[in-house]
Amino acid sequence: MDHDDLLDQVLALARGAGADEADCLVVERTALDLSWRLGALEELERKESREIGLRVLVGRRVATAATTRTDAATLRDMVEETVSAARLLPEDAWAGLARPDELATHHPDLDLVDPEEPSVASLERAAAEAEDAARAVPGITNSEGAFAAWRSYRVALAASNGFRGRMARTRHAVGAAVLAGTGTAMQSDHASRHATHRGDLPRPEAIGREAGERTARRVGPRKVATQRVPVVYEPRVATSLLRHLAAAIGGGAVASGRSFLKDRLGQRVFGPGVTVTDEPLRPRGLESQPFDVEGVGCADRRVIDDGVLTTWLLDLTTGRRLKMASTGHADRSAGAIENPSASNLTLRAGSATPEMLIADIAQGFYVTDLMGAGVNLVTGDYSRGASGFWIENGQIAYPVSEVTVAGNLARMFEALVPASDLEIRGSTDAPTVRIDGLTVAGT
Repeated sequence: MDHDDLLDQVLALARGAGADEADCLVVERTALDLSWRLGALEELERKESREIGLRVLVGRRVATAATTRTDAATLRDMVEETVSAARLLPEDAWAGLARPDELATHHPDLDLVDPEEPSVASLERAAAEAEDAARAVPGITNSEGAFAAWRSYRVALAASNGFRGRMARTRHAVGAAVLAGTGTAMQSDHASRHATHRGDLPRPEAIGREAGERTARRVGPRKVATQRVPVVYEPRVATSLLRHLAAAIGGGAVASGRSFLKDRLGQRVFGPGVTVTDEPLRPRGLESQPFDVEGVGCADRRVIDDGVLTTWLLDLTTGRRLKMASTGHADRSAGAIENPSASNLTLRAGSATPEMLIADIAQGFYVTDLMGAGVNLVTGDYSRGASGFWIENGQIAYPVSEVTVAGNLARMFEALVPASDLEIRGSTDAPTVRIDGLTVAGT
């Protein structure tokens, strides 16, 4: 059944069953995954799915449902059961579809679809080349495997307020993970890259070599004593700080008072000159989209501008709770309630090189891996397991493992200094960053 016909049928059934408002998503996914280990194919899997998601409102009562079947009887039963469920649920005073003036009217082409699906042979070559390059690095003793993958995602959205929209996205990925050392001294690490277009990926050999080099340099880690020192986050782990920021400025956390930044809108929360952008309209961005799942248009924003927090990430419901407009950040899977989320979030580069950030550190910690959740968004308290390298006299000295980095995100954001080495590699990107005064807990 054509998407338009399917959407029309579900919405008509919803109105006929007594829904005052409704919207419907049709989500199609195709996934091709290949894993490779020690020079041989380990697993090959292809998955295709289509899911229909329904949200209905009876007054201000909301219910959702989803199904993978499209026959008339299943659709009718799903709609009737969802409307019946909505009648039994408590009212949500802020629920409701977008007004006509809130809907996206322009759907720019963001070049998110690579028209060529990769062959199995090409995925096999990419995974093999990545693993071979990783295993060729001196010191590598074993492999955890390599992978190559492709994804296609297509969604069609229609609502009783008149909105209709379609978007599609592809993703290619290659990665490898290897081991160095032996016995209890064995260390592991990995590298991977993702892109909407295959031509934007680095060569598999470069990805594999990065995985091997990252792993080999971890051999022989030492312990360090507990102390307060400057901590430098390499770009791969600096992105975690952006994810904590996104969670803290998400509309749900702010509206319910569960964020340490809930009273900081319009105030300086980072140092002068620090900028964080959210760019849903970035061409070929991994999380780019012209409109959100409520049909509200997306726009590029400076979330942090010269250190000042300028906006929350809002959908319609959280925007109404806060007496603000949606920022076009609504997100949801087919059968779930919407929840605001960031798109392509980036901490913009500073002026100092990573070497300059490290040069004056007598004793410090360079973080390359983080483990565990360890963040309280209500208070901002931060404590995460980490490994990386010790800094002595402005130089990387030796590998370190089994330590904890602790502080408070509010103070960490204020002290954060970004380096100049920003590279756009994913949907959340950051350069190297330095934060002084954190506690590194070791032996």
